[in-house]
Amino acid sequence: MDQERMNVESFNLDHRLVAAPYIRVADTKQLPGGDVITKFDVRFTQPNAAHLEMDAVHSLEHLFAEHSRNHSDKVIDFSPMGCQTGFYLMMQGAPAFEEVAALIEVTLNDVLRAAEVPAANEVQCGWGANHSLEAAQAAASGFLAERAGWDVVYA
Repeated sequence: MDQERMNVESFNLDHRLVAAPYIRVADTKQLPGGDVITKFDVRFTQPNAAHLEMDAVHSLEHLFAEHSRNHSDKVIDFSPMGCQTGFYLMMQGAPAFEEVAALIEVTLNDVLRAAEVPAANEVQCGWGANHSLEAAQAAASGFLAERAGWDVVYA
């Protein structure tokens, strides 16, 4: 399907051809001061075939955002995709795939060991009741089970 090139990188990705789960570089930006930011597409489910429920997405966002920073000072942000199939991980610099994969692996193992979702309350979260530790752990477990194929974006 021929489409006009769009400004948003992921809108130019043919979602029918990818094979989740995977990790891929979605964008790299060099800032005016010379700093580099890399955005990774961390895709948990197959686009247009499956998605994560919102309480799982929300809880994974909290858990990953909190725990990943225990392992790397390069993490800028971990944001859910609106389609609920994955997340964007923003990092300082241009880390190698294995560095990013190792960070994701250790962080998701932290998720599996977590006893609660951090900041899942009305004081620290805009929808504190919309969390599920169990759903987040199930998603993390499923993603970790496919670790060997995280570098394969297309089937």
